[in-house]
Amino acid sequence: MFYLPVLAEASTVQQNEQTLYFLLLQLIVIIGFARLAANTARILGQPMVVGEIIGGLLLGPSLFGRFMPGLSHYVFNFPQAAGPRNMLSQIGLIMLMFQIGLDFDFSHLRDKRNRRAVFLVAAASILLPFGIGLLIGKISAPVLAPQVNVVGYELFVATSFSITAIPILGRIMMEYDLTRTRLGAVTITAAAINDVVGWILLAVISAMTLSEFSTRAVLQQLGLLAVYAAASWFLVRPVLRRLLRHYKVGRDHLPGTCMAILICMMFASGICTYQIGIFAIFGGFMAGALLFTEHEFVEVWKKRVANFVTVFFLPIFFTATGLKTNVNGLDSPALWGWCLLIIAGATFGKFAGAYFTARWAGMDHDEAACAGIMMNTRALMELIILNVGYDMGVIPQNVFTMLVLMAIFSTIITAPFLRHWLPKMNHRIPEAAGDI
Repeated sequence: MFYLPVLAEASTVQQNEQTLYFLLLQLIVIIGFARLAANTARILGQPMVVGEIIGGLLLGPSLFGRFMPGLSHYVFNFPQAAGPRNMLSQIGLIMLMFQIGLDFDFSHLRDKRNRRAVFLVAAASILLPFGIGLLIGKISAPVLAPQVNVVGYELFVATSFSITAIPILGRIMMEYDLTRTRLGAVTITAAAINDVVGWILLAVISAMTLSEFSTRAVLQQLGLLAVYAAASWFLVRPVLRRLLRHYKVGRDHLPGTCMAILICMMFASGICTYQIGIFAIFGGFMAGALLFTEHEFVEVWKKRVANFVTVFFLPIFFTATGLKTNVNGLDSPALWGWCLLIIAGATFGKFAGAYFTARWAGMDHDEAACAGIMMNTRALMELIILNVGYDMGVIPQNVFTMLVLMAIFSTIITAPFLRHWLPKMNHRIPEAAGDI
């Protein structure tokens, strides 16, 4: 009887080592292939993040699983490694959102004209694509989703049409040196509003789908969000600024203790937004936005931390989504026709809504067109929403694949159009664009 605990402990240690082995193997494949795909995308004139997204898709059953099924199963189908891999991806998203919050200059919004542009662009780029998505969801449900909750399916499709991906849009703006321009501030803030509304829509629609909808709960969520934002800005922000002064943070100086406190604050902010119900990653963005005026801290963070976050963490999330996506399931002209309709409807809705309201708010044609094409950048947030709908069973496999392809397409088209329109605005595109 004295040997049983020892044997059990040995078995647990062996299982942990086996889990670690497969997790490390997966990370080697994911990070290595993501970097290869990212460099290929850069050669083709695309932002490197586009290559990382496509790389994650190719590691799933669409390519790797189809042509090397045995090897794919060996690498990715050890169940105990899935949980740690998914947690790593979520931590990485929170840190990425923090970096994006750091990199934007919201002082442009002091101008009344810019505030007007933000709210007009945000409203139209939610309402028009949501309406188009609702219509396409209604007409496609009998064909593509005959055995799922019809209302839940229609609302999830509509929400997926409405979202804009702040992390990916932010990285693209960094590459094209737009983060401290009026266009950048207006677009990223409109995208942030899109995302907050998108998360609230997601919470409401999830509750409705599960028959747990409560008007009181939604109003409570909005109230808590307002309290959280006010407390962050007026209470937490002054403390953080004093912290940076105390530790004399500069371009080449970021003490470990200060970094530890900031990371804890970032994660605490994520916990707050999770408890509110708008997902932890938005807490990361809010934490970064509190410090966007601290330029020396921003520079040292980018120098010491930023590349590790984007190179290590983000590809893990793209691969997790790619493992659920199977393009091979679209095996008929009819399914590809539905896929093209979804892509066209979503792209038109976002672009038209943002473009015409930006023009109404005083932007010229090229600025408005850039705003419209950037608001079409859906990839990351889109993939999060799709994963929720898929896991809840209201988005079937084939529709999930179609919407993933829509997210990738709407992101791929951003760079070519920016390269076309930005020079017309006398905006110089950095030679290293794509090298993030």
